Amino acid sequence: MATPLRRLLFSLALLAAAAAAAGPGAAAARLSTSYYSRSCPRVEQIVSDVVAAKQQANPSTAAGTLRLFFHDCFVSGCDASVLVSPLSSDSSPERSAEINLSLPGDAFDAVARAKTALEAACPGTVSCADILALAARDLVAILGGPRFPVYLGRRDARRSDARDVEGNLPRTNMSARAMSVLFARKGITPQEMVALAGAHTVGFSHCSEFAHRVYGYKTPGGHDPSLNPSFARALQSSCAGYERDPTISIFNDIVTPRDFDELYFKNLPRGLGLLASDAALWEYPPTRVFVERYADNRTAFFTDFAAAMQKLGAVGVKTGRQGVVRRQCDVLD
Repeated sequence: MATPLRRLLFSLALLAAAAAAAGPGAAAARLSTSYYSRSCPRVEQIVSDVVAAKQQANPSTAAGTLRLFFHDCFVSGCDASVLVSPLSSDSSPERSAEINLSLPGDAFDAVARAKTALEAACPGTVSCADILALAARDLVAILGGPRFPVYLGRRDARRSDARDVEGNLPRTNMSARAMSVLFARKGITPQEMVALAGAHTVGFSHCSEFAHRVYGYKTPGGHDPSLNPSFARALQSSCAGYERDPTISIFNDIVTPRDFDELYFKNLPRGLGLLASDAALWEYPPTRVFVERYADNRTAFFTDFAAAMQKLGAVGVKTGRQGVVRRQCDVLD
């Protein structure tokens, strides 16, 4: 690896380490896999049963819940602030921010159903933030991905403000370098960022999120030259009416769209990355090395994804009196 590349990776790792050290480490340290062992011993089974039924009825639930978890944790910490409904608030909560408007209803519904079941079994005990973390883990496993321990004890936020969102979530046209800096501010290293990006092995994206790659280029075919030409032509055809119908969408992984596997990484060097931010991971040397690692080794991807999810789940957590346990996830107490 070239010396400048080593220096850049080292700088980003230092930034991530500094952010992690400056963050609410004491709160995260109070999380435990046995937090509800006495107060709600069946919490994991109840959440698992509810989200499995929801996934069976609505197969888009898993990818949507993963995205919901990420959007929650990266804005004001993993505190269920993204779950607050605009209809239940006098102000504009995070959910009303432009980038969150496409968060799928099935993901919110999965959490709400699990909360209802837990309120019946253990009233006022399990936070919405913990439910979302458990649901994301369980749904990854249902799709064939890794199952890993979830540390519990998060409290729910007392506030949710759309103004907190801008600048805290990556955009689909971001460069890998810009994303690395954003993730490092949350304590996430470039390797962990690439592992988390592997969640794009499931789910879909609306055409408006990648149309700039498909139309208007002054090149043969009129598309981003980094796209596989056949893939680009198929996207041009499939998305032709996206301006009239903004709901038109394409699977993020066109090869195995319903399986949690390493095909997302195998697709990137073939020009089959859907979003510009996906393709950027392959084009940027500091992240390409990890794309190559995960494309060649599913076990390494699963191991690193699980560890990165645990780290993501500790970002900005609130414990004890820092938060509350909401009775309804979409309503602030």
